[in-house]
Amino acid sequence: MFMGKVEHMIKKKTKKNSDEVVSDSEEMTNETETTEEKSELEIENEALKEEVVKLKNDYFKAYADAENIRKRQERDFELSMKYRIQTFADSILPALDNLERALASEVTEATQSYRDGVEMIYEQLMNALKQEGVTPIEALDKKFDPNVHQALQVEEVEGVKPDTIVEEYQKGYMIKDRVLRASLVKVSQ
Repeated sequence: MFMGKVEHMIKKKTKKNSDEVVSDSEEMTNETETTEEKSELEIENEALKEEVVKLKNDYFKAYADAENIRKRQERDFELSMKYRIQTFADSILPALDNLERALASEVTEATQSYRDGVEMIYEQLMNALKQEGVTPIEALDKKFDPNVHQALQVEEVEGVKPDTIVEEYQKGYMIKDRVLRASLVKVSQ
């Protein structure tokens, strides 16, 4: 009976030792699996971090593009508003030229009332254009500027400095800071 108890204890101890060995090998297997899982997770984490950086970069590029488009549209809108009258003003200038010719003709008693009417129409048109930023270019007795004047004739004139405008054939106009139509002039040599 004593032997039976000893054998039972030995079996129990052996079983306990074998369970510990199995338990140790399971822990090692679990540690290996955990290490492999950590490694896989770290790799996946790094890949996700790289993707986040790439997506942030794409977002910032798209945002910058949208801002540039918005600014360009605002600038285009401002320019179109600034020069919206240009086409109309360009088409009305020949009528102004004709009114100026009518005002330059000789006046008799019979034509004085017509002249007064033409002068009032001319002044109204000029005021309307000035309100929109259209102004005549001063040319007569001014220094020739090829940016705003177009020389049709060059002539030597006594007592006048060279490159001075001595006659204006057609009045030029500016619209804000742009030349709408250059002045056609005669320049001294």
